Order: sequence, then structure tokens, then C-alpha cells
Amino acid sequence: MTTTSPVALHPVIEQVTRRITERSASLRSAYLARIEQFRGRPTRRGQLSCANLAHANAAAESKTKIWLNEAQKPNIGIVTAYNDMLSAHQPYASYPDQIKQTALRFGATAQVAGGVPAMCDGVTQGRPGMELSLFSRDVIAQATAVSLSHDAFDATLCLGICDKIVPGMLIGALAFGHLPTIFIPAGPMGSGLSNKDKAAVRERFAQGKATQQELLEAESAAYHSAGTCTFYGTANSNQMLLEAMGLHMPGAAFVHPNSPLRHALTDAAVEQVISLTEQGNNYRPIGHVVNEKTIVNAIIALLATGGSTNHTIHWIAVARAAGIVVDWQDFDALSGVIPLLTRVYPNGTADVNQFEDAGGPVFVIRELLAAGLMHADVMTVVGDLHAHTRQPELQQDKVVWTELPQVSSNPDVVRNASEPFAPTGGLRLLQGNLGRAIVKASAVPEHAWIVRAPAKVFESQEALVKAFKAGELNMDFVAVVIFQGPQANGMPELHHFTPVLGSLMTAGFKVALVTDGRMSGASGKIPAALHISPEAAQGGALARVQDGDMVELNVHTGELNVLVPATEFAARTARTLRADGKDNTVDFGRELFVNQRRCVTTPEQGASTLFND
Repeated sequence: MTTTSPVALHPVIEQVTRRITERSASLRSAYLARIEQFRGRPTRRGQLSCANLAHANAAAESKTKIWLNEAQKPNIGIVTAYNDMLSAHQPYASYPDQIKQTALRFGATAQVAGGVPAMCDGVTQGRPGMELSLFSRDVIAQATAVSLSHDAFDATLCLGICDKIVPGMLIGALAFGHLPTIFIPAGPMGSGLSNKDKAAVRERFAQGKATQQELLEAESAAYHSAGTCTFYGTANSNQMLLEAMGLHMPGAAFVHPNSPLRHALTDAAVEQVISLTEQGNNYRPIGHVVNEKTIVNAIIALLATGGSTNHTIHWIAVARAAGIVVDWQDFDALSGVIPLLTRVYPNGTADVNQFEDAGGPVFVIRELLAAGLMHADVMTVVGDLHAHTRQPELQQDKVVWTELPQVSSNPDVVRNASEPFAPTGGLRLLQGNLGRAIVKASAVPEHAWIVRAPAKVFESQEALVKAFKAGELNMDFVAVVIFQGPQANGMPELHHFTPVLGSLMTAGFKVALVTDGRMSGASGKIPAALHISPEAAQGGALARVQDGDMVELNVHTGELNVLVPATEFAARTARTLRADGKDNTVDFGRELFVNQRRCVTTPEQGASTLFND
């Protein structure tokens, strides 16, 4: 579906964008004014004293040192999330050397400005370390800012791909909004054991029908090489959103690590970011690229692909870093008019490699633009958003961008906007007397969109799993898992019991999850009201729910309620966090994050420790 004439933007998208712009006017103006303070200067190194320069250039090789000392050519700051334990970031080991060589070839220099931590939720699931996960985003933002604080760079290349790393780097880069910035992904691993088959083994293991060795073999067959995990979780949703914001080279998201095209796209990103500096005639600072329309486009891309619920938190924080204020009402209003165009696990059976083969992000962006469902008139790192509707190919060792076929090559995975999988997007806002929450409707079969059942209240994942193993959960129920919000314990992802609830659904029971915690991009078939605000640790209504209370979750109407008379419910004494006096957050480094737990904002405010004014 393409068009050669402009298409009118959907009125709801116009209304939401206008509402965000008006709400953000004061903060955004102040942010843009800060960017203007840095305009019109020569190369950043031209501002440094001789002693500053000597320190910054001491370790450079001879040709690079000459150019750095002259302070006349653009210098690129590389911020990297490389480590060799995590498959998604292991490929970045060789990128700095490649970037430096390519920069010299195009008349510029490059240096590694700094590194940021990159932890993996897949490694820390169900472990104490997961309670550092959400806060690591803000640590990464700060580490990015520290990396760029030397004021010795004219542009930035960010090497990061996974869950908290991309939002954190983006927040940090936006603090240096005067610098042109391009994100360079590393790509997904090849397809292994299918996500559906992996999930089946997990459920069998939870039921005691598979051995630990069988489980390990299945997991190792799924996660088997360098690259991101192949399901459409937070990491791969990051890449979709960066494409929609125009912060990648077009079509770069899901090209495999170490492939010739991946190598060429990295070279192309270096050449392009050099052209965006103030020394050229095409200055495009990231603080101008990321604006109200760009943020709306990112949300639309998330909804159209059934992406990670984590981004209802992260992209609120990202927007705030650019002086833009977004809330869940904006997500919900957009979700009502954005069609679902993909079926990628857990929102289907395909993986991201199959998504890419069927057209991938560029196909989705093209369809949304052609249907008037995205802002086309935005600045990207290569042009406007239409530049991001073509796929990259290698021709004679150089990247060229070509038009995609008009129709998806696999309509079971990606569809044209005229024939979507569903007329509305993947996320919904739920609200009622339990608070406000997010549900990933696209991953839940429609017959499970309404659950009305008695509550079973748990204060930890472990308590729920223990009850399951004791045979206490063979019934219809709503698992109410409390004290899992950012102030309580850092808001860890709660996948430890996903196989448990999934196996109960498979057995025919009606179950749902209601929690102030997170489930992320791997949220699957279980109807789950997530990120409930206010959280139980703040005295939210969840802390007054008791076993046996009838709870109703209704995705159709957007309601989430406990069916207890209002006066009775209000009169109850709320449970208190650590009522036994034991603080379970004083090991595995959790004690270092006590101040973050005290000052963090609500999930609808981005669960931020950086923007809490």
C-alpha cells in the first residue's frame, strides 16, 4: 500500500500530538533554549585548553593525534555497551576500531568516549539482581552523560541494543541535545528453537513433566549465538522504535551480526553522522530530531507491532529528557486508532528474523505513513521519515536502499494497513478502584479479555510458585502480586511464574495477573494488568485486597476493579511493606540503590530517578 500524494493525518493522532505539545510547552522551550546555547561554536576540541587537549589526545595513534591536536576536523564520541557475556552486546567488540578507521577515511576522528553497564534481564530473572534492572536505565543515562562530559566531541554514535540500555543511552544523549547522534544496532541471532516450543518446555518443567537437563537444552537451543534474543521483547522493540524515530540508518534494526551488510551499515552510519555536525551544511542535533511528533511516531510503532509494555515506562522517561510530557492516556488514545500489523512472538509465533524477512520495520513504517497514521514531516538522521521506508542492500560493497514489495511476503507475520490483524493497537489502559494499569491486549486471546475471579494475594514471585507446587492454584483466580513496584523493590520483571500461570491457562482455568510490577516484552497469553499506580508500597489500593475478593479485569471496557463495597474497602487496614521488619534489599548491590527507591517517580511518570520535579 503506497501513495504518491500526501495523506491526511488521522485526527486522533493530530489531537494527541497537539495535547502533548501544549502540555510540554514550557519544558520543551527551556530544553531547546539549552541546545541553542551550544550553537555556532567551532569544533568542540577548539574550546579546550592545551592541557585539556594533551590529556584527551595522549593515547591516540600518530595520524589521529595530529588531527585531534589541530582541532579542525569533527571528532565522534563512541558510547558503547560492549561486554562479552551478553549475546546482544558481544558483537560490539570490533565496532570502535571499525568506526575509527572509517572516520579517518571520511576526514574525521573517533574516540571511545566511555562505556555503560549492560545487564540482561534474561540472566537475572527471578534473582535478586533483577531488582537493579529498572534503575540501571538511569545509571546508563548518567554514564552516557559522563562519557560525553569532556565536551570534546562533535557527534555521538551509541552502541547499545537491549532493554534498559537503549532508553538509558537515549536519555543521556538527549542531555547533550546539541550533538548529532546515531544509534548503531548489532542485530539478532539466527533463529533457533522456536519461541513457542521453548515456552512449551518451560510449562512442562513447571508441571514436573520435563527434567532440568531438558529445560537447559531447550533454552540453549533458543539462545545459541551472538545477537539479540529472537522474540519481540523489549530489546527488539527498542530497535523498532529507534527506526520509527529516525535514529538508525534506515532498515538497520534486524540485520545479523558480522554479516557484510551489517558491517557496511556501520560504515554508513559513521559517514552520515559526520555529515550532520555543525562543520557541515546539514546540522541535525538529536534534540531537534527528537520532538513531540517523533515521540508520537515511536508510540505508534510500538502499538502497531504489539511491542513491549516496558516502553509505557521507558519512552515516557525518554520524552521527558527532551522536555516532552507523555502519559498513559496518550498511549491509550493512540491505541484506539492504530491497527495491529504484525504477529511476532509473544504476539504470535514468528520471530524477529521472520519479521524482517516479511518486510520488517520499514514495511510497517511505510504502511503507517501511507495510511495517514504517522507523522511524515519529521527530521531524521537521513532526511524525513519516508527515507525509512526502503530496505538496505549491498551492491558492489556499498549500501543502497531499495523499495519494498507492495504486499507482505508473509501475511501471517506482517500485513498491509488495509488488512490488519486487528483494528486497534496492542496496549490498553485499565483503570478503576485498583488504580491505573497497562495491559498488553495483543498478546492475549480475546476470549480471555474478561476475567472475573477471586483474588489470591502474594507478596513475592516465590510465594506464588510455592502455592502452585502445593496444588493450591488449580482453580479460577486472579493472582494479585503486590510490593513489586519501583519504590518497593525496584520493580523487577515477574517472569519467574509465567510458566506457572501459562500452564494453568492451558489446563483450562481462567487466570489473570494484577500487579504493581512489570512483565515486559515477553508478556504472553496471560491477561495481566501491569504497573498499577499507585503501587502498594505507596498505600495504593492493591495493599487492601484480600484473598477471596472478587476482582474483574475487562480489556474491552478498560476497567480494573475489586468488587467490594466502597465503604468496606476504604475501611480496611492496608498491608505494609516488610511488615515483619526484615529488609530483603540489602544484598547483591541492592543496598546501593536505596535512595533511588525513595525518590523514584511512578511508572506513568517514567519510573525515573532523574526527573522527579
